[in-house]
Amino acid sequence: MQTRRSSAGRSDEEFREASRAFLADVRAGRLRLVTSPLVEEEIAAAPAKVRRLFSEALVVAEIAVVDENALQLRAAYLQRGVVGPRWAADALHVALATVSGASVVVSWSFAHIVHFDKIAMYNAVNAEQGHGAIAIHSPREVIAYED
Repeated sequence: MQTRRSSAGRSDEEFREASRAFLADVRAGRLRLVTSPLVEEEIAAAPAKVRRLFSEALVVAEIAVVDENALQLRAAYLQRGVVGPRWAADALHVALATVSGASVVVSWSFAHIVHFDKIAMYNAVNAEQGHGAIAIHSPREVIAYED
């Protein structure tokens, strides 16, 4: 599972509980966290509380490496118009998750990653490039809920 934090301007309040529950699930071992230097850069600009929660999750996280495979897949997403060049970082998040074998991208970016049309487009490019499909969800969709 690759995670990323959005710079899309979503309010921290709106996703506070789901984000905390997501990170609690990671720390409890219910979810395998794969992150990247890209996520770490984005988190560095976040409020102190967010940085602290993320650093706690890093203890159990795997770090995906930005390599040629990920860069080539990002280029394919851009070439196919999944996102424009301005959103190349979002495309790289999905590419890193795909090439590192994550099963799900958990994202707070609803315009360029967690979006019905974009998910289909990312997966179409993945298939063309010989990669498997990847699920893309918001934190609310992957956290454990009590019955």
